[in-house]
Amino acid sequence: MKLRGLYAITDSKLLGDGRLLPYAEAALRGGARLLQYRDKSDNDARRLREAEALHGMCERHGAKLIINDDAELAARLGVGLHLGQEDGSLSAARALLGRKAIIGATCHSRLELAEQAIAEGASYIAFGRFFDSNTKPGAPGATLEMLEQARRQFSLPIVAIGGVNLENAPGLIARGASLIAVVHALFAAETANEVERRARAFSELFTTS
Repeated sequence: MKLRGLYAITDSKLLGDGRLLPYAEAALRGGARLLQYRDKSDNDARRLREAEALHGMCERHGAKLIINDDAELAARLGVGLHLGQEDGSLSAARALLGRKAIIGATCHSRLELAEQAIAEGASYIAFGRFFDSNTKPGAPGATLEMLEQARRQFSLPIVAIGGVNLENAPGLIARGASLIAVVHALFAAETANEVERRARAFSELFTTS
């Protein structure tokens, strides 16, 4: 599967009150290629149940599920994994999940972190935040120049994250982002239909670029 397009990332606060599954399905209907399940709670039974439901949805829509920072859960479901800089060893996760699993790494705004992630077996490298972000307001800023340099230097798919919306996403794609990771600009919506409409609009940016 070519890693290109909309990368939808769930947020447990934003998607509380029963919104997680219908909103995630709406994002997939709108064309999301990757869906990251991000839930930092310690309710393992609920997390397993939700991840299983999301996995089924992704399979129906031809997308891939990525689990945030839980290699055991990813291994149990046979899905992908995303690791932040403090989330444990990427090479250990690669050994656990096998050669074919999608494993992504947060590289903030540092090319040397991307080099290290690639050496340890990453499938994609994620840079950000590029713009003011609700999810990570204090994260170090990445620049469009750095994105262009990463595109020249690395052949792996590049994810741009952090404050991405429909207005600024085209600039990121033009400068080398293979995937745009979106949380609030996708899921902070009144209805599932609105999520689908937004997902479609993000996805269409890749057909014109």
